[in-house]
Amino acid sequence: MKLLLALLCFSSLLSAEELRVLSGGAAKPFVDPLAATFQAAKVTMVYQPMGKLTQSLRDGDPADMVIVTTEVLPTLHLQGKPVARVGIGVAVNEKARSPDISTVDAFKKTLLAAKSVVYIDPKVGTSGKHVAQILQQLGIADEVNRKATFGTGGYITEPVGRGEIELGIHQISEILPVKGVKLVGPLPAPLQKYTVYAAAPTAKTAKKAAVDAFIAHLTAPDARGRLEKAGYTPPE
Repeated sequence: MKLLLALLCFSSLLSAEELRVLSGGAAKPFVDPLAATFQAAKVTMVYQPMGKLTQSLRDGDPADMVIVTTEVLPTLHLQGKPVARVGIGVAVNEKARSPDISTVDAFKKTLLAAKSVVYIDPKVGTSGKHVAQILQQLGIADEVNRKATFGTGGYITEPVGRGEIELGIHQISEILPVKGVKLVGPLPAPLQKYTVYAAAPTAKTAKKAAVDAFIAHLTAPDARGRLEKAGYTPPE
């Protein structure tokens, strides 16, 4: 009987649908645990910066679903459901003193005083585009970019945790999981940009029922409880 049950379970796993999901990297801490607990299908998550993700779709990636920013969604000609919102924060090494970023002026002085800075390349990342705009707005783009490193993927603030770079600016959800790093806090309110992530089936998927079920899983009350811990807030 035990052998029969084992064979039945194995057969069920083999027959389960598999969903391929392309997602922006900032959604990883929130989505990964929910993908692991989704029972209606096996979910394969692929995380990429927005620029790379949209190019992957243009190149024919066989994704069944995307989790992208609401700004990117219309460019993909897709309709989706908001799942989470995340702001941009500042990170330093866990052993470093936390600089003052409480006001726009304090944040500007901190940027100018930092010996090195890292943020995601504006060509590939949503937060990077916003940081570049902030630097222009504050009139310090040249000074900061001369000492800046532009990340292109993965956890952008990892060099901060290794002590190689003094200051990191990135989405809060991608700061919290990084070893050796501490979150100083969010950007000052006048400079903050909240990115809303939405989930949508791709136009080519043949597994829309499973995709819809996964989106419902991502937006269920239990999922909402995970948001704050992972650096997100519910979408507004």
